[in-house]
Amino acid sequence: MSVAERPEEEEEAAAAASPGRSLGPRDASPDEGVVEDLPLIDEKAVEQLTEGLISHYLPDLQRSKSALQELTQNQVVLLETLEQEISKFRECNSILDINALKRALKLQQKRQKEELEREQQREKELEREKQLTAKPARRT
Repeated sequence: MSVAERPEEEEEAAAAASPGRSLGPRDASPDEGVVEDLPLIDEKAVEQLTEGLISHYLPDLQRSKSALQELTQNQVVLLETLEQEISKFRECNSILDINALKRALKLQQKRQKEELEREQQREKELEREKQLTAKPARRT
C-alpha cells in the first residue's frame, strides 16, 4: 500500500507532530530504548569530574564562608555597641527627666512661697486696717 492508500498513518504522523497529544496503544514510549542507548558510565571518570568540579568551586565557597563569618562577627559587635548606646541614651533621658522634675518642684515651691508671702501680707494689711479703724474712746 502507498501513503495515499493509508490515510490513518498520515493522521497518526500529523498527530505525533502536534504538541499535547496523548500516546495511543500503538505509539512507542519516549523512554523506550533509552537504557540501551546510554553508554556504560566509568566510575573513575565520574569521580574525577566530581573532584574537578569541587576543586573549581570550593575556594570561592570557602572565601564566601569566611567573609560571612566575619560579617556575622561584625554584626554582633555592632549590635552590642548599639545596645550600649541605647542604654546611655536611656540613662541621659532619665537624668533629663529627673532634672525636669527638680526644676518643676523648685518652681512649685517658689510659687507656694510667693503665695504664702502674699497671704501673710494680706493678713498684715487687714490687721493694720483693724488697728487704724477708729474706735470710740472710753470715758474715764
